[in-house]
Amino acid sequence: MRATLMFIVVLALAACSEKPQQRVGAERTPAWQGAKDPFVVSGWKAGDKASWEQQLAERANAQNEYRRIGTTR
Repeated sequence: MRATLMFIVVLALAACSEKPQQRVGAERTPAWQGAKDPFVVSGWKAGDKASWEQQLAERANAQNEYRRIGTTR
């Protein structure tokens, strides 16, 4: 009885663990060197880090609710 209970406890604890996740090789490329396809935003030049950072800043500003509706705090 005791051995069965211990087996169930160990089995339950083992079921709760998660395998370590590893990155694949394609993800090691910096994001600003990324996609060269028709789905990128216009004005962004693939491989240009400064252009990438500018596009991120523009996107963040477009999502800023205070800027979007024209109010300031």
